[in-house]
Amino acid sequence: MIRSTRARALTGTALALATAMALTACGGNDASSDAEPKKQTKSSEAAAFKNPIVASYDGGLYVLDGETLKLARTIELPGFNRVNPAGDEDHVVISTDSGFRVFDAARQEFTDAEFKGAKPGHVVRHGGKTVLFTDGTGEVNVFDPADLAGGKQPEGRHYTSAEPHHGVAIELPNGELVTTLGTEEKRTGALVLDKDNKEIARSENCPGVHGEAAAEDEVIGLGCEDGVLLYKDGEFTKVDAPGDYARTGNQAGSDASPILLGDYKTDPEAELERPTRISLIDTRTAKMKLVDLGTSYSFRSLARGPHGEALVLGTNGVLHVIDPETGKVDRRIDAVGDWTEPLDWQQPRPTLFVRDHTAYVSDPGKRQLHSFDLDSGEKLTSVTLPKGTNELSGTVAGH
Repeated sequence: MIRSTRARALTGTALALATAMALTACGGNDASSDAEPKKQTKSSEAAAFKNPIVASYDGGLYVLDGETLKLARTIELPGFNRVNPAGDEDHVVISTDSGFRVFDAARQEFTDAEFKGAKPGHVVRHGGKTVLFTDGTGEVNVFDPADLAGGKQPEGRHYTSAEPHHGVAIELPNGELVTTLGTEEKRTGALVLDKDNKEIARSENCPGVHGEAAAEDEVIGLGCEDGVLLYKDGEFTKVDAPGDYARTGNQAGSDASPILLGDYKTDPEAELERPTRISLIDTRTAKMKLVDLGTSYSFRSLARGPHGEALVLGTNGVLHVIDPETGKVDRRIDAVGDWTEPLDWQQPRPTLFVRDHTAYVSDPGKRQLHSFDLDSGEKLTSVTLPKGTNELSGTVAGH
């Protein structure tokens, strides 16, 4: 049964594709522009907007009211830019070609906080800390999102991987840092550092390691090309998947559930595999269950609900609300029309972002954005924007 306790926090979507481009797909920014965003004057009406949502489009960012979806401001920002929650109620992190930049979505302007570096990759929030992984340098930066107040550069923990690679890291409340191992050509597993950056655990039993998610009781899952690597109670455990190749490169976790939601791809030769099965990884038993939804999905389709529900946006336009304990689809919400995942991972496709009890779903082909109540399945509101959006994110908590 789905648990009724509300999650303390929601994980975002993990980010990635199982193609050769995956070395840079989650965080690489191929655009070459380093132009500054166009300065605009904020109106008093825009300043009153609540619970901001930020969506990228080709050439900039849209900032919207999270309740009404009314467009508050348009920010011109050339290039391919990615958006992630920063971990507080005001900011989001924008991955640009020059590095991570912090955007104050409440004030609708960039701050002075920036983490420069080539190929900014994964942004992870967990346990009150935000962790940035820069693929081009292998640098890991950890900070408390509360330190973003006032537009300042946050001070925090710093670690540099042995070699740059497309990686990810996450810090646990006890100060342990789980971070991936690899090179630009090959990724093999993960290691764990104590609060003083001393290595205390290592596993190189996770070929193609990609993506992360946190489950109930501080269990961390990392995707592999043959299952999932768990870090639990100071030790690594491997969850084996059926077959020689079964990639779970994108995961979504919840503090309200011991079960991780993952994708599931089995064709290593596919230019772009469009799987119909998802994986549910039970961190208590180290077992994996497969569920066939009868529709494909993309790496921007996975999320978790406020009670630990597993959420998957299918290419049939349906948002599937799944009980992670049983794998049963408890509710189907008609969100958008049928769509096809593009071959180029940077191209727009319907995207799911969840905050508390609200699911936001973009429909870039129609230039629309919708919001839904996850408890009732009711559509709350919709908006049509000047351009179709690509990535979708927002602040973590309301004002």
